[in-house]
Amino acid sequence: MRLWWDRGMRLPPWLGSGTRGRDLALAGVSLAGGLVLWTLGWQPQIRPHPDVPAVLFLPPLLAMCVAVGLRLVAPRASLAVGTTAVVVDIALGGSLGAILIYTQVLYDACVYGPPRLWRWLLRATIGLSVVGAIVGVVLTDQWSGVAVGVLVVLVGLLPVLTGISVRQYRDQAAAERARAEQTARLVELDRRQAVSAERARMARELHDVVANHLSAVAIHATAVLSVPGLDRDQVESALRVIRESSVQGLAEMRQMIEVLREPGTGGGPPPGGDGTAVPELVSARLAETDELVERVRAAGLAVRVRTDGAPGPLPVGVDLAAYRIVQESLTNALKHGTGEADLTIAYRPAEVVLTVENPVNRDGAGLPGAGAGLIGMRERATLLAGRFSAGPHDGRWQVRAALPIGEGR
Repeated sequence: MRLWWDRGMRLPPWLGSGTRGRDLALAGVSLAGGLVLWTLGWQPQIRPHPDVPAVLFLPPLLAMCVAVGLRLVAPRASLAVGTTAVVVDIALGGSLGAILIYTQVLYDACVYGPPRLWRWLLRATIGLSVVGAIVGVVLTDQWSGVAVGVLVVLVGLLPVLTGISVRQYRDQAAAERARAEQTARLVELDRRQAVSAERARMARELHDVVANHLSAVAIHATAVLSVPGLDRDQVESALRVIRESSVQGLAEMRQMIEVLREPGTGGGPPPGGDGTAVPELVSARLAETDELVERVRAAGLAVRVRTDGAPGPLPVGVDLAAYRIVQESLTNALKHGTGEADLTIAYRPAEVVLTVENPVNRDGAGLPGAGAGLIGMRERATLLAGRFSAGPHDGRWQVRAALPIGEGR
């Protein structure tokens, strides 16, 4: 019955709702059951007192039901009222209804009371069970007197043990719910951090794809508008560079969008035709440096390229990061430099080193920038455990990035 009430039940509107309504309903049912036993005259007494009127058993019964109603709002008061009522009832002779309801009071005190309360009740009921068994044997002078201790166990110790078990299960369930909620919060935090990191990565990619090509478009458009008297060949040359930069930028943007739209990409290597992973060493973008240099030269930047070592396949992440760093460095040289730059690509056994140097305009002329380019290049190198530096060097601006590629390339 106790577990059924603790799970909850539907109550009529006049009893209210929630835990308070359940307490009132349980107290009412207990009172009704006790009154039924009292009406039927079932008053089995431990010590029969024929002269005790049956009506005297009603106040302890009513007090016991009040104790049941206080089980949640005041567990200590509930136990005190119930214990007082059962002592009075036993002093009158002991009624079945009051003793049965007292088992509910003990159970509720262990489930809803503070930890010190159920520990005290456990010690008290064990002690009373032992004392009851000893007293029963002494009074009856027979071993059958142990039955007194058994009665104490059934009425006192068993409800206490049941309440302790339910409390432990409840506390364990609450701890598991708390751990589940904490895990859910950590998962949500990881998800948000992953989303933020992905947004930052996409922002860098968009900056590299769009800003570099638009810078070339803006420089040539500015030249056409600012220089009067250009002949048709010069205008066509500028428009041709503008068109090539625009087309290339759109193509790279479409390529990136297709990668983002590709289903089933979880960050791991894509499967090959035989179900195995594609090898990591695949060269794609850095091999296109010549085309990049030609486009920048067409935009008006005189680039001198020098290659040290033998080019070879690079890890995908290193290859893309190297290409973007070269692209961003040459774009910055075009925007803020004096029209010339030196690019050095050094292939070493354990790393590839990129160096871009260019003179800087002393008068501050050039297209404005947001400063995201240097941040993006530094983050790309850091993510690959590489080294990156950018700043003045021997009167020129130097960008240098060393990206590890591992031994035995």
